Amino acid sequence: MQSMLEQAVGGSTNASALQMSKSEARSAVLGASLGTLFEWYDFYVYGLVATVVAKRFFAGLDPTSAFILALMGFGAGFIVRPLGAVIFGRIGDMIGRKYTFLVTIVIMGGATFGTGLLPTYEVAGILAPVLLVGLRLLQGLAIGGEYGGAAVYVSEHAPKGKRGFYTSWIQTTGTAGMLLALVVVIATTFVTGDHFSVWGWRIPFLVSLPLLVVSLKIRASLHESPIFKKMKEQGTSSRAPLREAFGNWKNLRVVLIALGGVCAGQTVIYFTCQFFPLFFLTQTLKVDSKTANTLVMVALMIGCPLFVVFGALSDRVGRKPVLLFGLILAGATFFPIYKGLTHYANPALERAQKLAPVILHADLSECSFQFNPTGTKRFTSSCDVAKQLLAQSGANYETVGATAGSIATVELGNTVIRSYAASSMTPAESAGADKSFRSSIAVALKQAGYPASAAPTEINYFGVLALLVLLMGYAAATYSVVGATLVELFPARIRYTSFSVPYHVATGWLGGLQPTVSFALIAQIGNIYSGLWYPTIVIAVSTVVAVLFLRETKNVDVHV
Repeated sequence: MQSMLEQAVGGSTNASALQMSKSEARSAVLGASLGTLFEWYDFYVYGLVATVVAKRFFAGLDPTSAFILALMGFGAGFIVRPLGAVIFGRIGDMIGRKYTFLVTIVIMGGATFGTGLLPTYEVAGILAPVLLVGLRLLQGLAIGGEYGGAAVYVSEHAPKGKRGFYTSWIQTTGTAGMLLALVVVIATTFVTGDHFSVWGWRIPFLVSLPLLVVSLKIRASLHESPIFKKMKEQGTSSRAPLREAFGNWKNLRVVLIALGGVCAGQTVIYFTCQFFPLFFLTQTLKVDSKTANTLVMVALMIGCPLFVVFGALSDRVGRKPVLLFGLILAGATFFPIYKGLTHYANPALERAQKLAPVILHADLSECSFQFNPTGTKRFTSSCDVAKQLLAQSGANYETVGATAGSIATVELGNTVIRSYAASSMTPAESAGADKSFRSSIAVALKQAGYPASAAPTEINYFGVLALLVLLMGYAAATYSVVGATLVELFPARIRYTSFSVPYHVATGWLGGLQPTVSFALIAQIGNIYSGLWYPTIVIAVSTVVAVLFLRETKNVDVHV
């Protein structure tokens, strides 16, 4: 990384104008990137241990509800990201880029480390999930000011004609963060063995402390952005960045274009390409976690350099062509790629879905759309209970209306299995009914040819890996240009605020909730691929907005 950056800086005729040495350029990229690496590391660690978090912090619920509520830990942090963007974006435009992302990394790192110290439900009862969600909220606020500050800081240091290349290094940190998280979790699982679900899960959170110390030391040694320093010296920095950014239609229009044409499509692609595949492989296709983690890890290593490749390409051909390339290809091929993952990873499941269709008979009025971003609602009707279990089983099913007030039943061949209404039962009765229902469904699925897990001998590892790398390429094409594009769209005096808000509205509310929305769609429609409709529709809207309204920005002067 350093040698490539040295070549970039050494070949720039603009270095003296920026008053930036080679070491300062490398430090700017490294210091900014480590913070975003930290951000993504925590995100992926939490996702990788979500099943353990569900057991340790939501022990009073059934396994399905506990897992869904554990995923809501993502939602809690993501929902408040735009608020963090408003708070820290304003500080960044008024006080400085460096000071702001020093504060955000301390808060963010403290929340990550603190998660590893939390008492579990067995020890603290309801206080345990409350503290967990509280730390996720605190971290979400800090992250709201993190990425925007990093991208603005690097862009304002970058030589002319190199902003795509420079900021693309920050984009690699999402992939690097997931790779680091996978390595740490796999290593911890190997070392702690059966103790991982008891106390070993804490280690990945606790080992974030050294990363925080190193990141903080590097960031503290950095100089303020030369563009911001010049504005402060001349007295031209904004005194009311929020009003200037969102109270002025000329700038607000650009914010909306950035949100709809750049951030929305990019963020759902990123989550569908880099995060959702691991859930799909393990939860839906029943590939064992070690195999799935290894395949994703290798794909990440292969795909990570593509961010820099596409970032540098955008310096030559423009941000918009590279962005549209990724948007259009992803939107057109998500469904065949995920069907290909099923074909290569679990062909027995693919055969069973074709030969043994499942039918859910239920009173449609009691079937809920199981989207629950706050985690406050429980789905207890017999229809919802059946849908949750079938969605997790990997079975495609059709929902057929039944007599009003009747208990839902699952039909599989000649077997009919009765669901249960948890709302009319005591907790003990509900637990017993759930165990019996799960057991009956598992037996019926097995008899119909549905595999309990993907057979290692039937997995086409090369085929799965090739499709995962293709997904990584889509993520790289769209995400690589986001930092440079958003910086170039907005004037320097309100850049931090204008950049951060659309980015985190998209990341927090559109991308961060993608696993939850997709799971709800799968349960609602009854098809394991139906969750892909959400990113596909968002991508289509984003493509239209980008084509019609997004201007090319690669030659913009970011000093004004």
